Amino acid sequence: MSNSSQRRGMLVVVSGPSGAGKTSICKALLARNDRAVWSVSATTRPPRGQETTGTSYEFLSRDEFEKRRSNGEFLEWAEYVGHLYGTPVAAAREALERGCDVIMEIDVQGGAQVAKKMPDSVRIFVLPPTMESLQARLEGRKTESAEQLRKRLAEADGEIGFARDSGSYKHFVVNDKLEITVDEIAGIIESERENPAE
Repeated sequence: MSNSSQRRGMLVVVSGPSGAGKTSICKALLARNDRAVWSVSATTRPPRGQETTGTSYEFLSRDEFEKRRSNGEFLEWAEYVGHLYGTPVAAAREALERGCDVIMEIDVQGGAQVAKKMPDSVRIFVLPPTMESLQARLEGRKTESAEQLRKRLAEADGEIGFARDSGSYKHFVVNDKLEITVDEIAGIIESERENPAE
C-alpha cells in the first residue's frame, strides 16, 4: 500500500537577527497551521520575563548541554552572545514522521548545520526593513544594556552577511508588516511542499 497520499512533514527553519520579528512570525505560523509544531530549543541562557522551561526553551546548565551535545542529541547547536543553543533531534524527527511541520527558530550557524544534515528543509531568513528599524525594535524591548545592544547590532550585521554568502538560505523575507510577512512565508512552505527540491 502506498504512503504517497500521506502529508509530508516539513522542517521549517526561521532565522534572522535578534529583533527581526522571528518569534512573532513563528507564533503566527503555528496559529494558522494545526499540523505545525514548535521545535523547543535547549539553551544555557537564563529565562527572560515570562519564559518557562519546556515551552519557551529547555533551560540547561552548560555541563548538561555539553553532555547532550557530545551524545549527538542535537540536530544543530550554536554559541550566541556567550550562551549555547541547540535543537533536540529526537522530537523533531518524531514530529516529521507523523506528518507535522516542525517550526524552528534558530540562528545562522544552526541554519547552516541543518542545511547540511537535512537539505530538504525549508530555510527562511527574516530581514528587518532597515538597520535603524532593527535598533528601534531592540531598544523597545528594554531587556538589554547599551553594551548588549551594541553587541546585538554588530551580530546582526554579521548574521545577515553570513546568511547571504553561505548558500544555506534559499528564501529571504523582509518583515515590515507582520501579516504580509506571514502570508509570504506560509506560501513559501506550501510551494516547497508541492515542489520539493530535487
